[in-house]
Amino acid sequence: QIPKDPTQRWLRQLAALSQQLQQVHPNVLAKILKQRTVYQNEEIVVIDKPYGLPVHGGPGIKNCIADVLPILAKMLWNMKAEPLHLCHRLDKETTGVMVLARSKEAADKIRLLFKTRQVEKIYWAVVLGDPDPVEGIVEIPIVEKEVQSHQSHYKMTLAPNYRLRAEDGRVMRIRKNRNAEGAVTRYRRLASASACSLLELQPITGVKHQIRVHLAYGLGCPILGDHKYSHWSKLAPQKLPELTLRRLKLEQSKARHLPLHLHAYRLHLPLGQPLDFVCKLPLFFQKTLRKLELDIPKD
Repeated sequence: QIPKDPTQRWLRQLAALSQQLQQVHPNVLAKILKQRTVYQNEEIVVIDKPYGLPVHGGPGIKNCIADVLPILAKMLWNMKAEPLHLCHRLDKETTGVMVLARSKEAADKIRLLFKTRQVEKIYWAVVLGDPDPVEGIVEIPIVEKEVQSHQSHYKMTLAPNYRLRAEDGRVMRIRKNRNAEGAVTRYRRLASASACSLLELQPITGVKHQIRVHLAYGLGCPILGDHKYSHWSKLAPQKLPELTLRRLKLEQSKARHLPLHLHAYRLHLPLGQPLDFVCKLPLFFQKTLRKLELDIPKD
């Protein structure tokens, strides 16, 4: 049954696309990634990662990028080509610039660049609300915790080193959580409208779900379509402001179909000569910006 409403149709198509990527033959998936290759040389291949495709395998995952790297290498060069190597990861729902290496040596070299924070990564995200201040740095450690609710699950969350004292509101240092990882995200607002903002983000560190956690729990501005980090104690669809729903022509009961609006927009890799890669926003992201009247800044 095809929904009459164009927004519903568009969301349904996106969900279907994600499912199709799980159903297709690995050769077809490799072909899709080949078509999405934005750059290649003797050391690396850069792809524009599609929405809804996991990087690694896991329970219930039939297809992932890691599994088709040997096929992709053969398609790009020849049957004797050695498999490509992963250098970093993006969440299943995140789109955009992803670097693969042609050899183990190149992969080790690039992973070290990521580890030593020499790779500059720029993301774009649509978030609910308006960050205050509109530009700044979130520097709060992150830890994984089990959420005790009717459906127990794990989430990344903040593990701050400071808190306000109840008696007088003074800042107090608290004991550091042993398992927490230091996390730093730079952000700035590019546009705001319809109770949402378009942000440019630069994660300085690379902790799991860092951008999502820092925006939702650190700034109180969860990413549009981030149903996991819009609440702490429950697994439920994101609650959207009235104005946002109206502009998106969406009912709150259908909000669960909204995709995560997080895109790896640019990556600067100092590999020999510095390399700069840009992946333009996916179609669904562009449509959302138009509906919310968030103006993309001209470079």
